Amino acid sequence: MTSPAPHIPQATYRLQLHAGFDFAAARRVLPYLRRLGITDIYLSPIWTSTPGSPHGYDVTDHSQINPELGGLAGLRRLSARARELGLGLIVDFVPNHMGIQGGHNPYWEDVLRHGQASRYAHFFDISWHPLKRALDGKVLLPVLGDQYGRILERGELTLERSGGIFSLRYWERRLPLSPRSVALLLAWVQAALDPSVETATLGELASIRRSVDNLPRSTEPGLTDTDRAIRAQEVEVMTRRVDALLASSPAVRAAADRMMEGVNSDQTRLDALVSEQNYRLASWKVAAEEINYRRFFDINDLAALRVEDPRVFAWAHATLFDLLRQGLVQGVRLDHTDGLYDPAGYFRALQAGAAHALGVDPAVTLTGERPLYVVAEKILEPGETLPASWAVHGTTGYDFLAQLGGTFVDQNSEEDLSAIYRRFTGDRTSYGEHLYRGKHLIQRVSLPGEVNVLAEHLERLSEADLRARDFTLSTLRAAIREVIASFPVYRTYLRPDGSRESGDNAKIEHAIRDAAAHNRQEGAALDPSVFEYLQAVLTLDAPDEATRAAYAEFALKFQQLTGPVTAKGAEDTAFYRYSRLVALNEVGGDPALYGTPLPTFHQAAQARARHWPHAMLGGSTHDTKRGEDTRARICVLSEMPQTWAAYLSRWSPLIRSLETDLDLGRAPTSLDTYTLLQNALGAYPLRGDLGGFADRLSAYMLKAAREAKLRTSWAAPDSEYEAALEQLVQGLLEHSDFLASLRELHDRISPYGAHNGLSAALVRLTAPGVPDTYQGSEGWNQSLVDPDNRRPVDYPALSRTLGRLERGAAPARLLAAYPTGDVKVMVTRAALHARAEQPELFRHGSYAPLGGGRHMLGFVREHAGQRAITVAPRLTLTLTRERVPWAVGDVWGNRQLSLPAGTYRNALTGQRLRVRGDKTPLAKILEDFPLALLLSE
Repeated sequence: MTSPAPHIPQATYRLQLHAGFDFAAARRVLPYLRRLGITDIYLSPIWTSTPGSPHGYDVTDHSQINPELGGLAGLRRLSARARELGLGLIVDFVPNHMGIQGGHNPYWEDVLRHGQASRYAHFFDISWHPLKRALDGKVLLPVLGDQYGRILERGELTLERSGGIFSLRYWERRLPLSPRSVALLLAWVQAALDPSVETATLGELASIRRSVDNLPRSTEPGLTDTDRAIRAQEVEVMTRRVDALLASSPAVRAAADRMMEGVNSDQTRLDALVSEQNYRLASWKVAAEEINYRRFFDINDLAALRVEDPRVFAWAHATLFDLLRQGLVQGVRLDHTDGLYDPAGYFRALQAGAAHALGVDPAVTLTGERPLYVVAEKILEPGETLPASWAVHGTTGYDFLAQLGGTFVDQNSEEDLSAIYRRFTGDRTSYGEHLYRGKHLIQRVSLPGEVNVLAEHLERLSEADLRARDFTLSTLRAAIREVIASFPVYRTYLRPDGSRESGDNAKIEHAIRDAAAHNRQEGAALDPSVFEYLQAVLTLDAPDEATRAAYAEFALKFQQLTGPVTAKGAEDTAFYRYSRLVALNEVGGDPALYGTPLPTFHQAAQARARHWPHAMLGGSTHDTKRGEDTRARICVLSEMPQTWAAYLSRWSPLIRSLETDLDLGRAPTSLDTYTLLQNALGAYPLRGDLGGFADRLSAYMLKAAREAKLRTSWAAPDSEYEAALEQLVQGLLEHSDFLASLRELHDRISPYGAHNGLSAALVRLTAPGVPDTYQGSEGWNQSLVDPDNRRPVDYPALSRTLGRLERGAAPARLLAAYPTGDVKVMVTRAALHARAEQPELFRHGSYAPLGGGRHMLGFVREHAGQRAITVAPRLTLTLTRERVPWAVGDVWGNRQLSLPAGTYRNALTGQRLRVRGDKTPLAKILEDFPLALLLSE
């Protein structure tokens, strides 16, 4: 076996695949992307998912390539075309969960049919023996739209048959029946038979019933994998026999039809049949509290996958490894790795499996080598670092996205903008308190079932400890909630062998300390010693090895819950409750931090160059709350707080006239209005075409209000409030005075927002790491949250723009026509081509920050005598004082940069600059174009 270097992309481009944009469509845009300067295409999940899925993250079969995208044959053609063009393929892999909606997941359906006896029961994280006795040995299936009894009364649940297979029908959903419950049906069929039926038919029916009765029960202890396989084979034989009997005997077939008609008209018999199943049907509203399978966040239709089980890992990755073996794909992006039981162990197993597939000795992975390019979706809190031992090449870039975005916020305006926010909304709660409350809310409303499972687990541990056995279940549950609500990061990383990442204990101690403090503030509702006990369990402070192992089992499950609670409490709750400057309310960011100081950004970039030089750098993704250029425009408000306040005052009378009086007060709330106004300005189309804009904003605000969970929510929509919200959005955007005023403010901030967008793009494309361009973001990306950020991209138009650039379009002309977005395409193309010309410089180059004052984000990359200097202005509205639209030429006054001596070519304009080692005027560097990428010659 050889040990070749892994494929490391120079620059990736994310494509969102779905039935309307499949492998064939992706293949057609490859030549354009190659001309743009992309080296690797980064595909959204390619595995079979729920039919019609717009995103692919609800994978239903990891062993198959999605037929809606073109299947394996389509992927082969895409890969072959990519190879012709010198492009690699990176695939998005979903190891944490599977889609189980609508009966499309064969593995989940098998579990519903066979229960614990299913060959795939170990695939899913199911608590088969929860505290609720009615769920013992069953899976809670919250698919009903109303209470179970009412569903029966209305006849919405029926028994039906297809050949020899009986099932339950609930609207479009077909639910499998357990094999042993078929015996009950066959008994009812026999009772409905005419006595004159021939003996052989009766004998076959009786024989099938005996076979069913002899099947091992799904709850029978000690079933091996072999037992389960044999049982499944016997069930298949039984099903074929039933099918054959029904096909050959009109009498049996008629009796079966009479039986089904009778069952469907008899609630008692139908309920008896339902009670025999390996699942318990329930209203979707009870899912949060009683669910007994681990989910992706609080989504009932996404069940967690147990890839920590070697059997599940081998099955789930077999097709991926085969694609690597065949050279069809060259890298992997991993979705939601914080949901995994043991992320570090998973990464090592993935690299070992990839090594084998690529013909590399898997033993090399033990020395830290990483034969496969892997980036992991991981949210790093400010100050948190990626564990150095992880067998990945870095994160997918949310940390970089937040750091970079914050540099375009004027930190001097924090007090002013905070005061404006408080006056307009009345919100005087800190973001930290919003987050704390949001995490508590999620635990009570969205994930109480998961908290209950943890609490029951901790109670079993406490029963074995004389000093802890008096803690009640409710006390332990409350302590768990308080500690999770106080957790300072998404999760810790204890491993099954008891090892953990450095700093994990300190994070636990931090959470325990804050939880105890909150408890004291609430009047000491809980005995303080319960927090001491929980800390001992989480830090594995145990008297013996057996207890330590038991503690570790709990701690591993605990840290799988802190991540979802934090994500839902922050990104899907607090982000929508605290809207001081919504550009900062972004995945990977902390809205409490008002911008990023330049030294902080530079320190993070230097650390990335040293430790994670191949991490992905994102600007927009399928998960961001706003597109990069929407955020860039909103950031300009931090430079003009008093102007913003004046416009708010001008709009307030009209806003009040469009509000609605409801029982709970005026609607919409001032918080929702403040959110709306910022997003209306940020997403205001640069070309001025407002067609469909009101509908986009309405859809966004509906989602924002439901995520905030203050006056309406996904679980309990308030139609009156939502109608009032819709009325405000539509009313404002139909009012000529408001539109004129919004357009006026848009015109004032527009060039400065565009400047922010161009500077951010240049930094992303030249900083240490692998820059990723989200589809269409080579031009302006003024999207809002999904699904708005998955709108179709006009690739023919972008290709025509690229053609004009290839023929030599003048940068000054592009700048003058900046609303078209062509100037951003030009910057993207120029930077990507610079990377292609000097790949080692951008892959391995050092990073040194440049001075230049508060209006300059600049740095030097250097390697083997080559240099690239990025000059990216910021806060240009303040710099220019709105006298000119662009920060070029004399606007820089006598400001200077200290550059290394040499001759440079500006990759953006083609102009050459000779530096003799003294300070160089910024007015000269940025004489005709407002940013520069200087390449040494």
